[in-house]
Amino acid sequence: MSTDLFHELSSLSAEGRTFVVATVVSTSGSTPQKPGSRMVVLEDGQLRGTVGGGAIEQQVVEAARALLASAETHRLIQTHLTHELGMCCGGSMQLFLEKHVPASRLWVFGAGHVAQELARLAGHVGFHVTVVDERPEWTSAERFPAATRVVRHPTTVAAELPGGPDCYFCVTTHDHPLDQAVVEALLPKQAAYVGVIGSRRKAERFRQRLRAADFTEAQVERLRSPMGIAIHALTPAEIAVSIVAELVATRRGKEAQR
Repeated sequence: MSTDLFHELSSLSAEGRTFVVATVVSTSGSTPQKPGSRMVVLEDGQLRGTVGGGAIEQQVVEAARALLASAETHRLIQTHLTHELGMCCGGSMQLFLEKHVPASRLWVFGAGHVAQELARLAGHVGFHVTVVDERPEWTSAERFPAATRVVRHPTTVAAELPGGPDCYFCVTTHDHPLDQAVVEALLPKQAAYVGVIGSRRKAERFRQRLRAADFTEAQVERLRSPMGIAIHALTPAEIAVSIVAELVATRRGKEAQR
């Protein structure tokens, strides 16, 4: 891989872009590119690098778009340039296509004991974790060594976030009215998951207040509360296990048992 393409991949990953890397893994006969050549196909159809141009490149682009639209993570293509694509080269190529998807983003509002365990465990299973709390003593690097830390008022941050299909929001602040304000700021946004910690009684009160505040029934039903699956969790670490299990199930497109 050329240095320029390597930097391009790093930049695309840092931007949270989804893309496919097509790599020529083997060739025989006359071919426009040799093993090791790579091309990047972005979701919007933009290309970086090349695997030979012409009909072979078009075939790879179409296969990459199909891969982006599927649940698959990789695909292998074997093609004869003349017999299958009508190219004059006469050789054959085998290419490996691999989909790169950005890490799901978990925003944890509140930096208490459950949040500390939640951030640690979610990071281990591949979430990019950001913890939001206006109290600097609670959002220290010692308490959250692997998470991004935002020392600002949770409601302000929740209102500013754009949301997105890869966003997961867990509300675990130290104050019930603050939980309510953060949830109300998050629910209108696109997200894979919006949840708030608490008992079933607290959850029902939240839903009643949301309905009174003119949130639609569809928005109210999006709220996961109590968060997590039913494992009879008691300690902060056990509660975090319960919540992360539900987050993973959501990421995998499955419905967790509540």
